Amino acid sequence: MALRKKHRDAEVSTDSLNDIMFFLLLFFLILSTMVSPNSIKVNLPKSEPTDRINNEIKPIHIAITKDKKYFVNSTEVLPTSMETEIAKLASTQTEPTVVMHLDKELSIQDEIDIMTICYKLKCKTVLATAPTKN
Repeated sequence: MALRKKHRDAEVSTDSLNDIMFFLLLFFLILSTMVSPNSIKVNLPKSEPTDRINNEIKPIHIAITKDKKYFVNSTEVLPTSMETEIAKLASTQTEPTVVMHLDKELSIQDEIDIMTICYKLKCKTVLATAPTKN
């Protein structure tokens, strides 16, 4: 009995390799744009200050504690009289600046209320933060 073995040549199908390479290329292109989106280098202009800063003009400090106590320059005030107190202090300055010291557990609405008052009175606002420890 002579059994005849069929001999087959081995093949590797590479039809889907093109699709896989295309998707890998696309993936790496998209990933490379997301790695550093804020790394635009800009050569900023230089300037010299023309006006001296008057250090005798102090900013208006507003503090709101966690239990909603309002302070203007370390003096406790009612929330309803906050606008009149800021207006009184802002009227003595040409460019009034308000520094807000707000407890981190307060809602964003408390900050917006103060910023709205300062916007009406044309005051610049700055939110004070605690320094981070590295």
